[in-house]
Amino acid sequence: MSATPTTPPRRTPRRGETSLAGKLASHGILTVASLIALFPIAWLVFLSLGPDKDDYLHPGDIWGKMTFDNYSFVLQDTNFFHWLKSSLVVSLGTTVIGVMIAATTGYAVSRMRFPGYKKFMWVLLVTQMFPIAVLIVPMYQILSELQLIDTYLGLILVYCSTAVPYCAWLMKGYFDTIPFEIDEAGRVDGLSPFGTFLRLILPLARPGLAVAGFYSFITAFGEVAFATTFLLDDTKYTFAVGLQSFVSEHDAQRNLMAATAVLVAIPVSAFFYLVQKNLVTGLTAGGTKG
Repeated sequence: MSATPTTPPRRTPRRGETSLAGKLASHGILTVASLIALFPIAWLVFLSLGPDKDDYLHPGDIWGKMTFDNYSFVLQDTNFFHWLKSSLVVSLGTTVIGVMIAATTGYAVSRMRFPGYKKFMWVLLVTQMFPIAVLIVPMYQILSELQLIDTYLGLILVYCSTAVPYCAWLMKGYFDTIPFEIDEAGRVDGLSPFGTFLRLILPLARPGLAVAGFYSFITAFGEVAFATTFLLDDTKYTFAVGLQSFVSEHDAQRNLMAATAVLVAIPVSAFFYLVQKNLVTGLTAGGTKG
């Protein structure tokens, strides 16, 4: 008498385990999303290789006449390196000063219960409500009286007024996740409040500082309206303002703009690479308490 074949028991997926179909679907979605995100960058690089300013109207013709002449022109016949220096000075200055002010502000509100500390944070938030068009005239008058028009310091202070409120909220949320017992341990060891902040809290807040620094850098690097208004010398133009030199009333050299935009992305990408390890941690941890 032959044995009846038994059907093997059906395997029950474990918790957190994804089926093959689910893995394929998720990878497919991520692949499509990545292509969508990369397409504008690839298209910009492709247009920058066209020798004529109207090649964007007939992009198929670029394949037969690709050249790096646009990059050579931008690097040799424009104030590109002046724009690079100005952008880095303003962006790094905004990052250092803005993060320093935001970190001390966020720590003070997180740890100290002074009268009106909650209202103070709401006042910082309210400053983000005003559009740039409303702020330009009073800021211009203030900088003019301080003789800071057409100076890097004046533009850095203007950008800090935009970056600090958001970064202060961000840092406050991150400092809230650090146990208060660390502050108490620092005081037991004889550290002053500032010494505790500098030697114990800041090393633990490195991810939050990275996010605040990245936001401050990007805010200053890509801003146009303030830089156009407060910088008068073309050798002090930032990249965002320098790009406007390729556009006139009746003409636009889009091939040169594309090449410059590709070159502009290099320092931003390098800065992002330096802080990327801490960005995700800082963003998630800073939003857990408030």
